[in-house]
Amino acid sequence: MPKLKTKSGAKKRFKVTGTGKVLYAHRGKRHGMIKRTKKQIRQLRGTNTLFKTDGDNIIKYFLPNA
Repeated sequence: MPKLKTKSGAKKRFKVTGTGKVLYAHRGKRHGMIKRTKKQIRQLRGTNTLFKTDGDNIIKYFLPNA
């Protein structure tokens, strides 16, 4: 059997914590900030945690070595 490779796109988008939760950054903060309100920009800071089932799927299919 060949080794499972980690999807390189998932490496850049997700981070697995020590307890096995999956963190992700908010979407919508790359460009076009001028049309967003200051409140929207402020609330897009930081990271969020995926729901457990979604996180489990990310780890299983995209980040097998994490």
